[in-house]
Amino acid sequence: MKKTVKRQNKLHRKTKETDIKVELNIDGTGKSKIDYPIPFLGHMFNLFAKHGLFDLKLKAKGDLEIDLHHLVEDTGLALGEAFHKALGKKKQIERYGHAIIPMDEALAEVKAAADISGRPHFTFKAKFTKELIYAKLGKERIKLYLDAEMLREFFESFVYKAGISLHIDLKRGKNSHHKIEAIFKGFGVAMRRACEINPRKKGIPSTKGVL
Repeated sequence: MKKTVKRQNKLHRKTKETDIKVELNIDGTGKSKIDYPIPFLGHMFNLFAKHGLFDLKLKAKGDLEIDLHHLVEDTGLALGEAFHKALGKKKQIERYGHAIIPMDEALAEVKAAADISGRPHFTFKAKFTKELIYAKLGKERIKLYLDAEMLREFFESFVYKAGISLHIDLKRGKNSHHKIEAIFKGFGVAMRRACEINPRKKGIPSTKGVL
């Protein structure tokens, strides 16, 4: 019987600004345990795991007294690195994934959202007004604003570490929450499709023989 390779990774990224722990199983069932000081983004990571069918544990803290930037960026770096390592040699993967996801009036199209190519590239076409969110800073509950540029930081960091090409195109919508939710759901579905094993394929899905 052929041994199944477990596509899993566990990592701990700690700097003077952030402390992030990630446990990832690509071939999961969508279970997640998220301990994140920004509940709104924690909810988005839950959606990503649920619709991507990834088992994901994420625990993080950071210097939110400064702003969102360090934690959001470093979360993208940690999660991207976890995917890169869990994918291993990338044998028999579909490589390409695509999703068009509606969220009520919002519609997100994640194009080729993952060409798991080894060549980082990110295109982001999304605009929305700043979303008021809350975060936990010690025992305090503070107000913060999330905008499209902050999401860009997360995805760019993910792409850089994961080594994928990702295109996110938000077609339309009115509600900022719905727009962001459609993006994360689309990201999850597209990544799932790109990571899937195709038994008909042999070896690395590239004429170069390497990704």
